[in-house]
Amino acid sequence: MTLVKQKVNVWLILLLLVLISNFVLYQTKLGDMILTGDTNPVVIGSLIDFIIISPILFMLYKKKFSWKMAITLIATGCIAARFIIPSQYLRPFDTITWIGIAFEGVFVIFELALIVTFFRYMPKIIRYAKESTLPTAFSFPKAVDRYVIKNPIIHVICSETLMFYYAFCSWKKKQPEGITIYKNSSLIAFQIMLIHAVIIETIGVHWLLHLLNVSPILSIILLILNIYGVIFLLGDIQALRLNPIYADEKAVYISQGLMKRAEISFDQIEEIVVDQHILQSKLPKDTLEFVARDFEQVYPDVLIKLKSPMKASLVMGIEKEYSQIAIRTDSPGEFLEILQKGIQK
Repeated sequence: MTLVKQKVNVWLILLLLVLISNFVLYQTKLGDMILTGDTNPVVIGSLIDFIIISPILFMLYKKKFSWKMAITLIATGCIAARFIIPSQYLRPFDTITWIGIAFEGVFVIFELALIVTFFRYMPKIIRYAKESTLPTAFSFPKAVDRYVIKNPIIHVICSETLMFYYAFCSWKKKQPEGITIYKNSSLIAFQIMLIHAVIIETIGVHWLLHLLNVSPILSIILLILNIYGVIFLLGDIQALRLNPIYADEKAVYISQGLMKRAEISFDQIEEIVVDQHILQSKLPKDTLEFVARDFEQVYPDVLIKLKSPMKASLVMGIEKEYSQIAIRTDSPGEFLEILQKGIQK
């Protein structure tokens, strides 16, 4: 285990200890034995844990530091304090917790305003995406970024909108010509098998829950999750079919269904590796793989090393940086020629 991993684990363990110790203090009989006499100093210590210590430990664990994250975590800590600390102990400090909740309310209103803006500009976003020469998986997010402020909530909504579009509104579209990454694999057949498995599992589980008289709420939650899973798999199949590799003068655009996509600028490519010994060895963690995997062990046929880390979009609109891109295509020679011509230009 590396030193970095040890530090991450230490911050997480300390965070859990702080939260669990406060829960035990206020929500168990052991806490009742401890909380006797003047409880104000103890409550002040707990508020410091929730409002200051826990946010710091969480940011150290995630290795991300920003004022927005800090304020959000402080507000979340105030809300957690109201749930964990009984009202009779917290009453003298109500003002502090309500201030935190007010900040959280401001953030919620801001997020709602962004969502309203997203739907308000939807006609312009759709028109911009249709006029773009890029594949829809790239043109739609670019259109969203053009009209709406970049935000994690917006990224999630954008990702979900693409999922519903591909699952329900793309079946009449003709499959474009281009280099694909899935035709020489059984990935789509594997996904269809998963859809059948989810449907059969849904019927079986609901029948079992009915026999056992389990809570109908649990049954409804499982049903919603299974329906979402089927919709996601349908959208992923269509996104995979309708988005072959695309290249223009500046970059190559590659996606693997709804799971991941990346825009690789030619001027950011440092080296192209085709050595099979390297490609079949274990690749570093900062490598993004576009490899259609099914039942067989397969390896990429080209590894692109970048001059500097590049952001790629993953499922649910999550963005992550990578230093290398490993790709397996159905036409490796043709794809390598595209890369070489792009770098030369």
